[in-house]
Amino acid sequence: QVQLVESGGGLVQPGGSLRLSCAASGSIFRINAMGWYRQAPGKLRELVATIRGGGSTTYADSVKGRFTISRDNAKNTAYLQMNSLKPEDTAVYYCNAEIFRTGVPVAYDYWGQGTQVTVSS
Repeated sequence: QVQLVESGGGLVQPGGSLRLSCAASGSIFRINAMGWYRQAPGKLRELVATIRGGGSTTYADSVKGRFTISRDNAKNTAYLQMNSLKPEDTAVYYCNAEIFRTGVPVAYDYWGQGTQVTVSS
């Protein structure tokens, strides 16, 4: 069994910063790509950022220059550093990871429970 647990969300003023964490646990053989998605009220879930095992990253245009995704493979953890936050960043942020479980020759996508980020004065 594999679980992803997000943490670090909260209420922050415009221009502030937050750092989200996503910790994977369970019978993990290897984690390939990891990513962050978000879903705002009345909108579809959208990609925020991804990071592959080799360290290459992608970002949504709306967060380029403000957000940074990283990972610590020794801890099976991904991070999302969010700076210069705007009200439109308000959303539930979800962690996603493509994971091979031990003894299973197929990788599956796993999702965390989500963490709320609210940017408001």
